[in-house]
Amino acid sequence: MAYVVCEACIRCKYTDCVDVCPVDCFHEGPNFLVIDPDECIDCTLCVAECPVEAIYAEDDVPEDQRDFIALNAELAKVWKVITERKDPLPDAEEWAKVKNKRDQLIR
Repeated sequence: MAYVVCEACIRCKYTDCVDVCPVDCFHEGPNFLVIDPDECIDCTLCVAECPVEAIYAEDDVPEDQRDFIALNAELAKVWKVITERKDPLPDAEEWAKVKNKRDQLIR
């Protein structure tokens, strides 16, 4: 069972999770992070590090966000691995409070 980055990460892209990942399973897009399910070792370290609570165990992904399971797998194949923490997006604090922001995802 892999972990999945869900909607709360969109337009925030905090990378605290990347710092604790022992296997470099995170991939970076323009305004979102994803987890490669083939690389994730289910260590759970990233979950507690996410300030917007965007990371879930695959079995715990909320029903209305189940499509993020396939989205993480798809985008991990095309986005580059991120291995070091970076600053969040400039307006991350504002976007962290926004719900329903799927339309903001840049592929």
